Amino acid sequence: MKVLVADALSDAGVDQLAERFEVDVRTGLPKPQLIEVIGSYDAVVIRSATTIDADVLEAATKLKVVARAGIGLDNVDIDAATARGVLVCNAPQSNIISAAEHAVALLLSLARRIPEADASMREGAWLRSKLKGVELAGKTVGVLGLGRIGTLVAQRLMAFGVHLVAYDPFVTTERAARLGVTLAETVLDVCEQADIITIHLPKTPETAGIIGKEELVALGPGALLVNAARGGLVDEVALHTALAEGVIRGAALDVFDNEPLGDSPLLELPNAVLTPHLGASTDEAQDKAGVQVAEAVALALDGEFVPSAVNVQIGGGIPEGVKPYMELTETLGRLFTALADGHPDGVCVEYHGRIAEEGLDALNLSALRGLLTDVVHEPVTFVNAPLIAADRDLSLSTLTNEASEDYVSLVRLRSGDNAVSGTLVGPNHRPRLVEVWGFETDMEPAAHMVFFRYTDKPGVVGTVGSKLGDAQVNIASMQVGRTNTGGEALVAMTVDSAIPPDVLDDICDAIGATAVRAVNLV
Repeated sequence: MKVLVADALSDAGVDQLAERFEVDVRTGLPKPQLIEVIGSYDAVVIRSATTIDADVLEAATKLKVVARAGIGLDNVDIDAATARGVLVCNAPQSNIISAAEHAVALLLSLARRIPEADASMREGAWLRSKLKGVELAGKTVGVLGLGRIGTLVAQRLMAFGVHLVAYDPFVTTERAARLGVTLAETVLDVCEQADIITIHLPKTPETAGIIGKEELVALGPGALLVNAARGGLVDEVALHTALAEGVIRGAALDVFDNEPLGDSPLLELPNAVLTPHLGASTDEAQDKAGVQVAEAVALALDGEFVPSAVNVQIGGGIPEGVKPYMELTETLGRLFTALADGHPDGVCVEYHGRIAEEGLDALNLSALRGLLTDVVHEPVTFVNAPLIAADRDLSLSTLTNEASEDYVSLVRLRSGDNAVSGTLVGPNHRPRLVEVWGFETDMEPAAHMVFFRYTDKPGVVGTVGSKLGDAQVNIASMQVGRTNTGGEALVAMTVDSAIPPDVLDDICDAIGATAVRAVNLV
C-alpha cells in the first residue's frame, strides 16, 4: 500500500511508516498537482499546510485514511471524507505540553518586552531605561478554559506566585479548587478581576469574538492578553484599537482570524508580540505527532479500530449494528451539553431496545465525545475523551433495557432534569430527536436548532415565528410540547441559519421564556 506524506513530518514518523508501506514524501504540492497524484495513494499524512477538501477527496479513489500530524483538523473536510468512507484521524495528545509552554513563553516575552529589546539591540540601541516590563508575581491571571492545555498553563503559572481565576462553565468548583483556581461566572467577570488573560477555549459560534471591546475595556490599561488557542476568539479590530489607544498594555498572539497573517495592522504595533502559529512547533511534539499518526495509519490500513479517528463510525473493529448509532449518540451528547445548566455531576447513558444487546463501549465513547466537543479546544477522540472527562470530574454510567415499547432502539442521556433521547428511522438510519429537556419531540437534528421553555399560553408560536421572520431567519421545522394546559411548554425548532443573540433575547422577553438554548452543530 502507498502513503503520501504531503507536509513535513518528523523522521521518526516517516521511518515508522516506511517499515510497513511504500512512502512518498512530496511536500508543498499545489492543489492541482495534489489532485493529479492523490488517486494512487491509500493514505495521506498532512499537517496544516495541505488542505484535503471535497475536490481532493473526489480524486482520491483509493484513499482510505487522512492522518493529521497534530491536533487541529480545520484543513480537512470531514463530512466529505465520511461520505466517501475515508477515515480521518489526528494526534490528539502530541502537542499539549508544547502548546502550554508556548503560551507561557508568549506571556513572559510580553511582560518583559523581550522582542522589542532584541530588535533594538540588533539596531545598535541600548534602551535599558525605556524597556521597562512588569513582574508576574502577585498578579491575577485569568484563564479562559480549563481543559488540558489551560490546566497545564495554570499549573506552570502558579510557580510565579500569581492568583488564578478562571472561566469554564463545564468545570466543577471542586476541581477548580484542587487546581488552586477560583471560578468566575462569566468572561467579563474574569476580565474585571484579572491583570492578565490567557485563552484556551474551543472555537465555536458561542466563543467566536469572546474577547471584544467590552472585555478589553474591563481589563484596563495595565493588562496583558495572550491567545495561543484559536484564531477568532479575540476581535482583532477591537484589539488593535485597544493596543493603539492604550486601553490595555499589550497582547501576544500565536493564532489569527486569517493565517498566514498577511498585512495585518497588528504588525505595526510595538506592544503586540506575534508568532506564526508555533504552539506545536517543537522537536518533541513533532516526533510524537509523527509516530502517533504512523501508528494510526497502520491500524486504519489493516482495517483495525483507530482510537484517534474523528469519524470513527467508518473504522474497523466496531459491530455493524452499532455504527449507525455512533453519530446519533455523539449528537445527543452535544445537545445535552448545550441544554445543561452548568457542569453535571454525572451523566447516565440509557440504551433501550435492540441496541441494548450490542457492545456499547464505542457508543459510550461517542457520548463522551459529544459531551466534550464544545467544551475543550482540542479535538475530542476516542483516545483522549476518557482523559478529558476524568480531568473534568465527568462520570458516565450506563443503563440497558432490552425491552422498548415505543422504539426498536432508543438512546437517552440523562442527568437530573436534563434528558435528551434519540432513535434512528427508516432504511437510511435517519436520526430523530424524540425527547428534549424531558419533553416529547419528533424532529431531525440540524446544524442550527433553538429551544424555548415557557409557561403555556396562546400566541407564543406566532410571536416566535414573526420575530424570526423580521430577523430574516427561516424556520425549517417546529415542534411544540407541553406538560399540561397552562403548564410548562417547549418550542423546539430547526432553522436555516444561526439566530443572532439580540434576536433570541427579544423573543425571550416577548414570550416570557424561562430558558432558551441555541444549538449550533457546525
